[in-house]
Amino acid sequence: MVHPQASPTGEAMSPPASSYPVTPVNKVKRLHERGRYDKATIHAILDAALICHIAYVIDGRPYCTPTGFWREGEHLYWHGSSASRMIRSQKEGVDVCLTVTHLDSLVMARSGFHHSVNYRAVMAFGKAHVIDDVETKLRLMDNFIDRIYPGRSKLIRQPNKQELKATTMIGMEIETASGKIRDKHVADDEEDYENVKAWSSLYPVVQTIGAPSDCPRQLPGLTRPEGMSDFEPGTRLDELMTRTYRRTFGV
Repeated sequence: MVHPQASPTGEAMSPPASSYPVTPVNKVKRLHERGRYDKATIHAILDAALICHIAYVIDGRPYCTPTGFWREGEHLYWHGSSASRMIRSQKEGVDVCLTVTHLDSLVMARSGFHHSVNYRAVMAFGKAHVIDDVETKLRLMDNFIDRIYPGRSKLIRQPNKQELKATTMIGMEIETASGKIRDKHVADDEEDYENVKAWSSLYPVVQTIGAPSDCPRQLPGLTRPEGMSDFEPGTRLDELMTRTYRRTFGV
């Protein structure tokens, strides 16, 4: 359930359309100044990612599963084997928490307490629901491919009946969400800058695309599609995923 924000007078008020409602569920309490609730920031963090972690509970035991995902408006989607424990449980409309994290830097400080990392993270909350309609399911399966490789769904074979049966598509409307970002250098206690003789620094961390390794059973005469020019070795993965997302969904 989404709870409305409280006004300064204590009366309930609706959140601005550009932000998610702040509730006891998503409120950033530790280092609250790093918290973000605006949709532009949260969507940007989500759209730059390909892998998420989804937390849920089965029979009182918590589970957390990594999987590929994507966003369409206020909905997040993922899929999996129809026989998997995660998918079977989420078909029942359970509460889930979907998280994404980008690691941007390692931060070496003058004390163990102040060693840190720079990161961009999102926690999104909602109820999972199964996509039963076949046409919608096919469209979403194409969208997942195109979200990574724009236009590729038109170049490959469509799923057959057995593949459709073996795959379950799950969606989640974002009820509320929060982001959290650290994007600064070393932050030590003031006295440590002068008194602690320990080297400190910041190491950027970047995940990049490598050189392709073409299938050895490639049919003769095939060349790399024009759209793959974005996948140049050395390209940052988060920037690439943002570009391919925008190209596919026109945002």
